[in-house]
Formats: sequence, structure tokens, C-alpha cells
Amino acid sequence: MDALLEELERLSEGGNLSRSVDDVQKTIDLLVKARESISTKPGSASFTLAKLQNPVKQSFDNVNNDLKETYKGLGNYSKALDKKFKDKPLPTTDYDALSSQPALINRAIAMHLLREGQFSVASTFLTDATAHTARSKSTIDSPYPYATLEHDLGIDSLRSETLRKQFANMYYMLHELKNERNLLPAIQWARAHSTRLEERGSNLEFELGRLQFVWLFMEGAAGEGSNGSSLRKALHYARQEFGHFQGRYLREIQFLSGAVAFSPNLQQSPYGRLFHNNSSWEELANSFTREFCSLLGLSADSPLYIAATAGAIALPTLLKLQTIMKEKRTEWTTQHELPVEIPLPPPYRFHSIFVCPVSKEQTTDQNPPMMMPCGHVVAQESLMRLSKNSRFKCPYCPGESHPRDAKKVFL
Repeated sequence: MDALLEELERLSEGGNLSRSVDDVQKTIDLLVKARESISTKPGSASFTLAKLQNPVKQSFDNVNNDLKETYKGLGNYSKALDKKFKDKPLPTTDYDALSSQPALINRAIAMHLLREGQFSVASTFLTDATAHTARSKSTIDSPYPYATLEHDLGIDSLRSETLRKQFANMYYMLHELKNERNLLPAIQWARAHSTRLEERGSNLEFELGRLQFVWLFMEGAAGEGSNGSSLRKALHYARQEFGHFQGRYLREIQFLSGAVAFSPNLQQSPYGRLFHNNSSWEELANSFTREFCSLLGLSADSPLYIAATAGAIALPTLLKLQTIMKEKRTEWTTQHELPVEIPLPPPYRFHSIFVCPVSKEQTTDQNPPMMMPCGHVVAQESLMRLSKNSRFKCPYCPGESHPRDAKKVFL
């Protein structure tokens, strides 16, 4: 990496384009001046253009000379990149689960753009997608290959002003929360959707109110002699807003009230971690985004982002697998599961799965995981092969049991 960083530093130092910009501006000035001269004296057009020829040529030569160092630096940096990150072919397979579902991919892209607030880009993309002639192939799950792409993509829902306004409103509230430290728009939204949030078991409404109390409490911390006023504002807010939270959050409210006694030396008190938490605003913004999207029936993170990130994590393992298969002249025969286990971080695990340690196959509804009395778990088919319907020894410990003693594990 040192060589790469060195080339990058050289490119940054030698890639100053200010001289090139100045030379281009001089050329523009010459052309503008010539145009004005010709418009004033049309009869002198030939003389003016002939006089302009050499200065313009010189200007272009100067621009090219200025860019030589930049081109050289880019070339060296590209060579350093190629040397450090050698080009490797991407894993290939004859079976591509998404090749027959272009509409699904287009919808994921369009939804990602909408979620990111890129409304004009999303609109252009949707227009181009519907103008495309591609159609999803007929499958068992989708027997109508001639359905319109608008129907496949759910264009009506993606193009609706309601959805765009929802996301625009979300970004406005996030901007106010993170940049302006203004919680009121988010609090008003949470209050309007209080019933649905409570049905989900969400703490968002109280978390917003708690941070508002903390913000009011700490508002005068930076100014002299204003702590008393900020404390009164916080207490007034607590009396006004925390009453209907007492059923679920009485202990948390008592904790906030107890901090009042330590206000002169709050940072060294047991309450300092709550009132001096620099990450609380970012954490609450993430929680707000998650709950907002949940009420829209969407995941907190973009599915396209999650899929792309998971694929990037899996790529090194799949590249290694491809090399091994090529050397051993074997093929990837499984269509609905990966041939090797891909360890993903906890946030990317959405569905619990179990791979039998005996057969190395993923369990299914027809072949569920079974737990033996000793606590070890294998797939049902492996259990029957090991036991042959009689007492058998666990493959991982000395324990013996009968197949009827095994219990089905529900994931």
C-alpha cells in the first residue's frame, strides 16, 4: 500500500489544474473579444479570424502541456492500482437466480433511489425501465410472462406522489434532528402514529421525548447563569409530556428526575452517561429511520445495499471456490443454496438456517433439524441413516439414544 499511497500523493501534488483553467479562460476571452469585434465590424471578419489563429493555437498548446503531468500521474497511479489489486475474473455459474427477473432488479434499484431521496433520478430510471422491452421469463411462480413491465415493477406504487412525499418528509425530519437539533417534527410524527408504534412494541416516541428533555436540560450548559432557565424548561416539558408514559417507562422517568439533584455536577454523577452521550442523536436518527420505514412496510436498510454488501463479503470465498473447482474439474451443482458456508455479520442474518454437521446439507421443512437427548443436532435424514430405526451412538459424543427420543428443532 505504501507505493500506492506514494503515487496518490504525487498525483495530488502534480495534478493542479489551475494553470490549465487559466489557459482555457484566456482562450475563451480571445474568442469572445473576436466575436464582439466581428459583430461591430462585419467587414473585418477575415482579418480578425486570421489574427486569431496563432493565439488560439498557442493557447491549446499551453493547455496540452499543462495536462501532460496530470496524464503522467494518472498513468502511474493506474499502474500502481493494477499491480496492487490484480484483476481476477468474477465467479461465474450457469445458474443465475436473477437472470429471469429483470423487473425485480429494476424495482430494487428504483426503490433504493427513492429511499436515498434521489427522486428525479428515480423518475428518470422508472421512465427508462418501462420503455425497455425486456420482460420477465415465465416460471412456476410467475406463469404470465406477457404481463406489462409496469405491473412487474409496481410502477404505480413507486411513481405515486404519496410515497415520494413520505420519503421527502422523512428526510426533512432527519435533517432537523441531526443537523438542527430540532426534535419537534419527529415528535409530532411519532405522536400521530403512536398507536401503530405501540402495536409494534416500539420505544421511539418515548426516546424522542427523553432526548428532548435532555436537550432542554443541557441547553444552557454552554452559557453562564442560564442553567436555571434550562432546568425549568426541562421540568415543564416533563410535567407536560411524560404523564402518559408512566405506565411503561416509570423507571426511566424517575431516572431523568433524579438527575435534577445532580445538575451542578452532572457529568461526574451517575447520570452523566445519559446527559453527555455524543452518539445519542445519531442512534435516535437510526431508530427513527427504522421505525418510519417499518410503518411503510419496508426494511430499515435498502435491500439493494444489503444484497450488494453481502455479495462483496462473499466474493473472496466464491473466488477461492471457483479456483478449486477449476483445478479439480468439478461443477457447482446446487441451484438454491451456496456450495460453501459464507460467514456474514449478525446484521445480515435475517433467516435462521441450520446446516447438518453430518451431511453438510442445509435443513428444510421436509428434512428438519432434530435434537438428540445429549443436546447435539443433526438433520432428520442423517438421524435415520445413523440409527437405522434402533439405538445408536451420537456422532459427536458417547451418548446413546433412540430416534424416537429426538425432538424437532424449530428455527
